[in-house]
Amino acid sequence: MTYINIEPKITLLGAGPGDPDLLTLKGVKALQAADVVLYDALTNEALLTHAPAEAIKVYVGKRSGEHSFAQDAINKLMVDYALNYGHVVRLKGGDPFVFGRGYEELDYADSYNIPVSVIPGISSSIGVPGLQQIPVTHRGLSESFWVITGTVSSGALSDDIYQAAKSNATVIILMGLKKLAEIVAIFKAEGKQNLPAAVVQNGSSDNEKLVVGTVSSILEISKREKIQAPALLIFGEVVSLHPSFKTMIKQYVAIS
Repeated sequence: MTYINIEPKITLLGAGPGDPDLLTLKGVKALQAADVVLYDALTNEALLTHAPAEAIKVYVGKRSGEHSFAQDAINKLMVDYALNYGHVVRLKGGDPFVFGRGYEELDYADSYNIPVSVIPGISSSIGVPGLQQIPVTHRGLSESFWVITGTVSSGALSDDIYQAAKSNATVIILMGLKKLAEIVAIFKAEGKQNLPAAVVQNGSSDNEKLVVGTVSSILEISKREKIQAPALLIFGEVVSLHPSFKTMIKQYVAIS
């Protein structure tokens, strides 16, 4: 059914890393004014309570390896709903423009002359380490940070990881858990066996899980603790600031 005098518009909204309380106030207002919400697998469904009861809510998947809809299909759904119902809120995990394919959706909507607003979300790449008291930069330890996808569209490991491993920067890798063995090998090849490393599963969520170690030990620890995706990898001296890393070092010294 097509409504009369519909004014289509789309809001690309970043939901943050998982905790529903990390949504911005502007994001809450957008959801409250939504006619349709298209939401991803990595968004907390508790956020849907901010939308009107009568708003249409459509799950469109988009989890690594478990895509319910192809990106082209999501683009078309988004535009169709906007043209027929009005305000579509495209609710995406993290930030729409940090490996969220947000610009592809913006560009597609623009081809139909549909106005698009962007509301940033807290990216897991910075927010999750911060919630764990791991700063991505710290004076004397890290002057910069890399945020890299672990797996590119072809399924291969990102070439940028080879370059990042050569630097002294904090290296944050998203969607890289399945490639952890390869990533560890790259850092070892650069002589960084003792570089602190961490893996955070389901960052900011109730079932969050953290493991810390070094490049040499993080793969074994992750397997032993049965870490699963979605997970974020952190490599860098800043991981040494985490309380559990300090405890691990003290135990190692005591044993040795």
